[in-house]
Amino acid sequence: MKVNQLANELSITADTVRLYTRIGLLNPNKSPVNGYKIYNGEDKSRMQFILSARKLDFSVDEIKVIFFKTDHGESACHLVRALVKQKLDETQQQFNEMVKLRARLSQAVEQWSTMADNLPTGNMVCNLIEGTNQTDSSKSSVAQHDNIKLMLREIK
Repeated sequence: MKVNQLANELSITADTVRLYTRIGLLNPNKSPVNGYKIYNGEDKSRMQFILSARKLDFSVDEIKVIFFKTDHGESACHLVRALVKQKLDETQQQFNEMVKLRARLSQAVEQWSTMADNLPTGNMVCNLIEGTNQTDSSKSSVAQHDNIKLMLREIK
């Protein structure tokens, strides 16, 4: 099948097929008659795998390593499991950071809702942001303690 046929069967663009061909993840044969690239069932299976792996946030380089293993008769399942576990751990860490950021943003919205919109001065651009670091130490430690409580509630 030609590039457009493969693309249509997989509901992707021909440019997507061409991209993965250009970077070496697909290896179609060339027609001796007209030089067109001809994709077979194996190329279709590989393209389906690529699309599924990309949905799981696998990089092109990771997919290349997986294909290298399978092309040499090795199982890539152990590698795939390890990569998915690593991606899950990274995603959990990013999620935790987002929860913390959300708590800080919520606190800022609450605190700033009653603060005036001061004009910039020689050393200050926006009193809302810069003022958050210039609170007295007792208020700061109380606010930090409240932030920690809020973050712990958000995580649970």
